[in-house]
Amino acid sequence: MKLVILITGEVEHGLAIAEAWQKAGAPGVTILRTHGLYSLQQEVHKGNVELPRMVASMAAAMAHVIDHMEEKGHLLISVVEDDMVDSLIDEATNILGDLTLPNNGVLFVLPVDRAVGVVRHDRK
Repeated sequence: MKLVILITGEVEHGLAIAEAWQKAGAPGVTILRTHGLYSLQQEVHKGNVELPRMVASMAAAMAHVIDHMEEKGHLLISVVEDDMVDSLIDEATNILGDLTLPNNGVLFVLPVDRAVGVVRHDRK
């Protein structure tokens, strides 16, 4: 089995990619909203987000910044059988375009030694 991970700043395409992966046979897809460090730094630098003056930690300051920013990206993950990986990559590139181009996204695949509870929801 493999863990397919896609990170993209194309927020409007996150759900479409997840649904395409589901139609391609992925047993489940998880979507998380993301904020890259570079984007956070740019927002603070531009003055679009103000850091709080009194915070207990840098983590608290970053949490404040994230809470006050627009959604900037998605991270999609899915555990799939090895033979499904190419289909998921194809679906992502059909929607996002060439992933080797800047700002389209980053996709990588990791081996999964063991997975428990991975079932297709349409086959319960």
